[in-house]
Amino acid sequence: MQDATPLPAIVLKDLQKYYPPPRTGIRAYLQPFERATRPALQGVTFEVQEGEAVALLGANGAGKSTILRILATLLIPTRGQAFVAGHDTAKDPRAVRRKLGYHAGSDQGFYPRLTGRQNLLFFGQLNHLTRAQAQNRIAELGEQFHLTDALDQQVRTLSSGTTQRLSLARALLHKPTVLLLDEPTRSLDAIAAAEFRRFLAKEVLRGARTCLLFASHALSEIEQLAHRVAVIHQGQLAAFDTVSGLLARTKTANLEQAFFQLTGSVNLFERFEHLDHKDRPQ
Repeated sequence: MQDATPLPAIVLKDLQKYYPPPRTGIRAYLQPFERATRPALQGVTFEVQEGEAVALLGANGAGKSTILRILATLLIPTRGQAFVAGHDTAKDPRAVRRKLGYHAGSDQGFYPRLTGRQNLLFFGQLNHLTRAQAQNRIAELGEQFHLTDALDQQVRTLSSGTTQRLSLARALLHKPTVLLLDEPTRSLDAIAAAEFRRFLAKEVLRGARTCLLFASHALSEIEQLAHRVAVIHQGQLAAFDTVSGLLARTKTANLEQAFFQLTGSVNLFERFEHLDHKDRPQ
């Protein structure tokens, strides 16, 4: 008898998300509950397999963070479905949250007057770790992220980079099978960012058990970590392939050129190249 084919770790099916148009002043007062007509996602469909790392690449406002927030059960899609480890994010959010770790570079959500250790212990127990399990994981991650000294300081006294590393540790605390990262190396210096990428490659992805979906503007980070890249443009999936596949499809030399080609921004890229050439000393 053949083994059953494993379910994809992440599934997006015709995912759509619309927001109400922004209103200010008297119009916002008179029309507080307008219909959601402003598109953020328009029919995005793709799958991420167990043990696979997929990067979301797109301009600001393209819909990358919306995808991650829907998968993290922070938003409900307008239409379509999203699944994490076989669980519908809208219908079974509690089961989804047990399977995933989520980190957004712009929102740490810590209690500032508690120490880093107290915060991680609290979030670990929220994720069904015993106190002893949480303490062991905190010690392990504190060493890996060079947080040992910071763990016993109040979070409000920590630098933005240290707080960022603390947030990354929180996302990994319960050893999630699905890891969602929204610009994970934002606010990290070059050394800390390189160490974190090495940690993802060596500790998280090497066992091929954890699925990683991350948004990043750092093309070198995408090339280093991602098995495939989902190019998001104006809320739609423009391409979904390996880096080499994207280069072959667009007949370009690097990921930056491929991105401009796929999103229809090639003229802008050529204009930048022309200006750069003019500024070079003769």
